[in-house]
Amino acid sequence: MVAITVKNIPVEIYDRVKQNAKANHRSINSELIDIIEQSVMPQPVDVKAWLEKARQLREKTAHYVISDEELTRLKNEGRK
Repeated sequence: MVAITVKNIPVEIYDRVKQNAKANHRSINSELIDIIEQSVMPQPVDVKAWLEKARQLREKTAHYVISDEELTRLKNEGRK
């Protein structure tokens, strides 16, 4: 195994990693390895499962119609 030293980590980032590690029941080192692995290793995509989730979401929301006015209002609320 190789060791890496990371210097000058902002406190906010360290605190977030520490919180995530605790939530995932891992050490900070294991959490960082997982974060690095996810960022550099391609994740295989299960196309069939992805499409099924899209179909299910489409079925759940097919009855909902949003007007231009409502969409504009929601966008404006999000900008506040």
